[in-house]
Amino acid sequence: MNPSQSLQGNRNAVCPLDCADTCSMAIDVVDGKVTKVRGSHANPFTRGKICAKVATGLPHQVHGPDRLLTPLLRDGPKGAGAYREASWEEALDVIHQRFAGIMSEYGAQAIAGLTYGGPMGLLSGGSMDERFFNRLGSSKVDTTTLCTATSTAAWDSVFGDAAGISYEELDHSQLIVVWGNNITACNLHLINRLRDARKRGARLVVVDPKRIRIADEADLHLGLMPGTDVVLAYAVAAELKRIGGLDRAFIEQHVHGAEAFLAEAEHYSIERAARICGLAEDDIRSFARFWRDCSPAAISVGVAPERNRNGGSGLRACFALPALTGNFGRPGAGVCDVSGYFPVNAEKLSRPDLLTGEVREFNTLDLADHILDPGEELPLKAVFIYNHNPLAVTPQQGKLRAALGSDDLFVVGADITMTDSMACADVILPAASHLEIGDLYKSYGHQYLQRSEPVLPAQGQSLSNTDTFRLLAQRFGFEEACFRDTDAQLMDQAIDADALGPDVERASALPVGTALDMAVSSPVSLLRGASATTPSGKIELYSEVLEQQSGMGLPQYQPLQRDRAFVLVTPASEKRTNSTFGGVSGHDSDLVVEMCSADAASRQLQEGQLVSVVNKQGSIELPLLISDRIRSGTIYVPKGAWMRDSATGLTANALIPGHKADLAGGACYYDCTVDVEPV
Repeated sequence: MNPSQSLQGNRNAVCPLDCADTCSMAIDVVDGKVTKVRGSHANPFTRGKICAKVATGLPHQVHGPDRLLTPLLRDGPKGAGAYREASWEEALDVIHQRFAGIMSEYGAQAIAGLTYGGPMGLLSGGSMDERFFNRLGSSKVDTTTLCTATSTAAWDSVFGDAAGISYEELDHSQLIVVWGNNITACNLHLINRLRDARKRGARLVVVDPKRIRIADEADLHLGLMPGTDVVLAYAVAAELKRIGGLDRAFIEQHVHGAEAFLAEAEHYSIERAARICGLAEDDIRSFARFWRDCSPAAISVGVAPERNRNGGSGLRACFALPALTGNFGRPGAGVCDVSGYFPVNAEKLSRPDLLTGEVREFNTLDLADHILDPGEELPLKAVFIYNHNPLAVTPQQGKLRAALGSDDLFVVGADITMTDSMACADVILPAASHLEIGDLYKSYGHQYLQRSEPVLPAQGQSLSNTDTFRLLAQRFGFEEACFRDTDAQLMDQAIDADALGPDVERASALPVGTALDMAVSSPVSLLRGASATTPSGKIELYSEVLEQQSGMGLPQYQPLQRDRAFVLVTPASEKRTNSTFGGVSGHDSDLVVEMCSADAASRQLQEGQLVSVVNKQGSIELPLLISDRIRSGTIYVPKGAWMRDSATGLTANALIPGHKADLAGGACYYDCTVDVEPV
């Protein structure tokens, strides 16, 4: 595209942020500047609406004073914020020189790429970048443990790699359960679909410690204590058995381990579950009756249940309820999950064949230890941070800040703006925003594939991730042909043409401003046939694989370690998408401690009062918001804030412990206990 063509007019785009909706957008551009961001109707699911945080924050991110426009080299003490401008050639030379020195002394595995869910495009993460690090032979850091690792492992243990149902199927549901999914903040377009379902007579149940806004419209809200999801699900299963709510014919044909699961469920009577979960007994009974009496039934499970030590068990138990009641294999019945609709060729993009030997992989929750205290293991001497602001999203923030700020660690960063993490970098490379690049976007909230093209010329000297890693590969002397693949070729490698249907010749030819329905071509779905790709070929409520690996053939409940007064919950914010838009005016207005009125009164705390939230990890100071949407014994502080937005220079993640969930080593954000004290 001729850059001059992008300087005026209304342009089609796709929101790339880490959110379920992946909205289609319309961008007004005047003289090379974004003047307005609004939703477009290209995506049938998002239907012309976008969230306020993107509409107001995106122009500031692209054109604001924090935008990185040239390569920078540290010119002073680490963390002091002193940098000088450099050319791309000089910056690449420094990276090559420092990496080469580290590889000569320690080997390539003393280096690691550190990426997460910044732009969610298939090219921006997982293509040329992965090829570079595979060819380099560096260590791999598993950042999925911050989110989705536990839920993915739980899903795979119960269903294998079968796909769930799309949200469109909720049009047929008579019962919809929203479990641990704060749709107002991170799945906005589900709201109208739920309201439409309610108008048709569908029942709605919300399971969430907080009375989120959609709960006001629900037939039942279950405000359970964080980490007790497995207990609630077991109690409902036992009650279903007692009241004749099991679909025995479906269980016999499609479910493995049901009797073992139900035997375990008998340990959780309604009375016991009510005490553990902090719920009314009658509410649990009502929940069970909804499952028995309302069919077809569907469940949408968010990430909240995975964020504690019982995370994997809680999710597995949630998934059991539609299986025990026969809610699969027909329209409107099942578990919402669209990941199986996108047949991405991950290996074609990442090229693991470039590896020349075994590579170590470690959990990002252990990153600071690999830098500060590796013990007998090979120390980590360099990290390359991109698509990621680890200081804003990782537990044990103080420890990680010390690690990234260590003089013994060489840090390279690539980002759009100067984030907390970029401020720790020795070399900073300016990254192009998603409005300045082309990419291919799948979604985890709907089944539509979308493609974007640049709507702006690259700002300053910023480059796309693919171009950045092409240059790095060239500077390191990597001669493999795959490092010369164009972005169009990468798109075509990402998804095979035969998966796109008859109207799209190849992925790079998918028309901009349209959305391709991938559900039509999905080869495997629990919607039609209730099949699973587990070892037994059935939905597995008991897993022999997990029993052999960890002794957890059945979901298990570990009592919460309540050593302080409150459980801290750090939910998604309506002001930010994870750590995006930090420092933008108006996007820090929700930085408060939210507490119920009874808990505030018992401590003689007042609305607006500055309070300290403290545990052995550290402390933060924020104003108090009193709200009776919060259950007693919990407090809420939104996630994703930047350190600059905090008076103490620390955010809620400074309080989060480093222990891991029962499955896949996931982060336990909601397993954090704190005290609240007046300042």
